[in-house]
Amino acid sequence: MNEKILLVEDEKTLSKALKFSLEKEGFIVTVAYDGEEALEAVSRDEPQLIILDLMLPKIDGFEVCRTIRRESDVPIIMLTARDEDIDKILGLELGADDYMTKPFNTRELLSRIRAILRRTAHHTFSGNKMVRVGDIEIDLIKHRVSVKGREVSLTSKEYALLSFLASNPGRVFPRDMLLEEIWGYEYCGDARTVDVHIRHLREKIEESPAEPHYILTVWGTGYKFREV
Repeated sequence: MNEKILLVEDEKTLSKALKFSLEKEGFIVTVAYDGEEALEAVSRDEPQLIILDLMLPKIDGFEVCRTIRRESDVPIIMLTARDEDIDKILGLELGADDYMTKPFNTRELLSRIRAILRRTAHHTFSGNKMVRVGDIEIDLIKHRVSVKGREVSLTSKEYALLSFLASNPGRVFPRDMLLEEIWGYEYCGDARTVDVHIRHLREKIEESPAEPHYILTVWGTGYKFREV
């Protein structure tokens, strides 16, 4: 295993316990106790996944996530002490891949970490190595997406979601099926996770996000990618 995880948590009792559990599972863990340390660690250690608390000294978790997303699509799991939808939605808006509300079950956290890392490393598709639809080109080997010849920067979840839909044109996928396929476990949140990522994708690949041409909504069911 030996994947590198950055744990950003200022509550030292919790961070110590999580570090122990993660290392026991074979992960290499670096701990940061505030937002400034977190950003330094991201640049220095290049972690493969970040566990990020929202309530941090110096720079809060939202701003840390926003800063990381300007440069990297490393998977981020946010931790929040409040079970409030606004925190979860804002975290997803800023590019977080997942969230968990404290207190949480460590086994569930480990399950989510493994699912994210597995899909980041191995999310492949059968058939063609290149998907071309209209002005969009998706390189399934190099994990690159371009629109009208211009490369578009996507997060790992956005890329996985777009590639999956585009590799199955015309097929309608309910939100819960997309959660299972892309997130890889029985998601404990709600369908807005998919909706947020779809909206981000449309903003990046559609000429008119409000009137999408590629990623289509099937009302009352889910989403589909237009047929060639």
